[in-house]
Amino acid sequence: MSTSRTIKASVAPHSTSRNREARVRASGQLEVHLGYSFRPGRQTGPALDNPLFALLAAIADGGSIRHAARLLGASYRYVWDALRKWEKLLGEPLVTWSQGQRAKPTEFARRLLWLERRARTRMQPHLEGLRADLNGVIADARDERRLLLTVRASHDIALSVLQRHASAEGDFQLELTFGGSVDALRALNDRQCLVAGFHVPTLRAAPVFARAFKPVLKPRVHKVIACCRRTQGLMLRADLKDRVRTLRDVVESRLRFVNRQVGSGTRLLVEHLLHEHSISPASWPGYAGHVENTHVAVGLCVASGVADVGIGIEAAALQFGLHFVPLVEEDYFLACMNDALEHPAVRRMRDVLAGPSWAQILKNLPGYRPVSDPGGLLNAAQIVPRGAPIRGARAGSTGAALTR
Repeated sequence: MSTSRTIKASVAPHSTSRNREARVRASGQLEVHLGYSFRPGRQTGPALDNPLFALLAAIADGGSIRHAARLLGASYRYVWDALRKWEKLLGEPLVTWSQGQRAKPTEFARRLLWLERRARTRMQPHLEGLRADLNGVIADARDERRLLLTVRASHDIALSVLQRHASAEGDFQLELTFGGSVDALRALNDRQCLVAGFHVPTLRAAPVFARAFKPVLKPRVHKVIACCRRTQGLMLRADLKDRVRTLRDVVESRLRFVNRQVGSGTRLLVEHLLHEHSISPASWPGYAGHVENTHVAVGLCVASGVADVGIGIEAAALQFGLHFVPLVEEDYFLACMNDALEHPAVRRMRDVLAGPSWAQILKNLPGYRPVSDPGGLLNAAQIVPRGAPIRGARAGSTGAALTR
């Protein structure tokens, strides 16, 4: 008869006092303390170093304590001791095993690992922005001529890449904060930033977007700068690809949908698609039940099974190995106030966008492509689709998947 055992143990790393550790365990309160270091090598995306979650991920990926030790470059005894210490601190078993069977994470450990990953993925744009800012502090301290451009923007993977590219140019730094398209333009109007990033679909008519942008984007007040073009669509598991081609399919199949936050351009796109299909948001129970703030957070929710379908950019779908159904192309723009157009940082940004390196970066980024005049100025009155739909016109419709 096999004997099932659950390991009971563990402890806080770097603890300097047994009494302090005992007080922490007694209070049941654990607090997160963030830190960072400068060292060779590159860290990207939502990655953050943490010994507990590195340990749990190694056990889940390796399938045994011995394989986890190999992945971590540590000894078998070290991994066991670390497990005992962490279990003692958390007061929960982390690994279970049966005689003749390999050790595996408990259900608690799996939930913990997933929730921590979700938290980091939700914050990925902000972590990337912080990492880029911190990477520039040494260069900034050495060079008083280094330009700083404050940007509020709708979440976009290409913009994070632009941030790293600008930093690599040596004299230019983007201070990037992500939010929603409408919120970014409001921040620009309140003079909280020099530049705002927003996106609109390449359609003839989209009354939802026209209503949202009219109060915050004024031709006589703003200048609009061309940045890139991207594709948005449905992100879903591969087993659903034969069932889902439009948003109507999602609604009628009662699939679990993850939406974006109010004020984001992607939320406006969802509203536009519902308007096209004559579907009222109030009639769709899944419309606002689950909301995330970034494309990567949506992708993670679908990939992990928390949701069935979400809307986002192709690069985020590929990041999580999801099937992607393209629905609409969008232009991503950067706006500034008229009186900021000659600001040195704005001029430098336009030069970087117009350079050959940026076009090549976009060609290598899934779901993106360069625009005809990157860094060029556009008329704010012409970039937002008209408010009234054109009768009988279907060109540019997002009712079905795009032909690629």
